[in-house]
Amino acid sequence: MAAEPLRRLRAAAVNIDGVMLDDTFSPVIHHFVTSRGGAYTAEVERRIFSQDQRSAAAAAAEAAGLDWPVERVLEVYFREREEYLARRPLQVLDGAPEMVARLRALGLRTVCYGGLSRAHFERELGEHTALFDDPGYVCTDGFRPGVREIVVDVLGLRHDEVLFVDDVARVAEVARGLGTAFIGHPSGFEHGFQPRLMREAGVRHLAAEPAEVDEALVRAVDEEAATGRLWS
Repeated sequence: MAAEPLRRLRAAAVNIDGVMLDDTFSPVIHHFVTSRGGAYTAEVERRIFSQDQRSAAAAAAEAAGLDWPVERVLEVYFREREEYLARRPLQVLDGAPEMVARLRALGLRTVCYGGLSRAHFERELGEHTALFDDPGYVCTDGFRPGVREIVVDVLGLRHDEVLFVDDVARVAEVARGLGTAFIGHPSGFEHGFQPRLMREAGVRHLAAEPAEVDEALVRAVDEEAATGRLWS
C-alpha cells in the first residue's frame, strides 16, 4: 500500500558533511584555531560554519591570531584536514542512506548539498549517490548557505515546500527567515556549539542520529508546513 501523500512538503535537501558523512570539519577547525593559541567560541563557529571558503578562512585566521593571506590559510587548513582524514577516514553515517530512502518513500524529491566539490560527493558517497534526484548534488560554496538558491533555482519550489536537514545553525537561521522546514542534526563534537546555537535559532526538531529522522517526524514537520506553524 502506498504511503499517504504529504500535505505540503515536496522535496528534501540533505547536507553532505555532518549529515550524510561524519563531522570532520569541527575537530579540524578547532585544532587549527586552538593549536595556534586562539580561543574557540560559539562566535567563532558562527563566523566559520556554512560560509564560503574565503570568508571562513579569514574568520579562522582572525580567531587563531594569524596575519595570513586567505590563500595560505586555505592551503594549511586543507593540509591539516588531509592529515586528520589519514588518521580517521570519512565514514557514511549509520542510518544516513536509510534516512534518504525514507524521504524518497514519502514522495519527496531529494538533493544533496555542501560546500565542497561534486567530486567529494561522488567519491565519498559512492553507490549512495543514486539516492538523490537530478541534479544529485549542489555545491553551495558560491552562495552559502544556499537555502534560497536550492529551493528556488534548483528545485523550483516554494520555500515552505522543502525540508532541509543540516548540522549548522546558520542554515537554520536562514531557513527560519524564509519559512522553510528544517531538522537539525548538530555535531556531537565535544567542543562544539551547534546544539546550543540551533536552540537559540528556534529549531524545534533536533535529531541526534539519522535514524531519528523517521516517518513520524517528517509527517509532523509536514503538518507544521501545511498549517503555517513551522517556526511558530
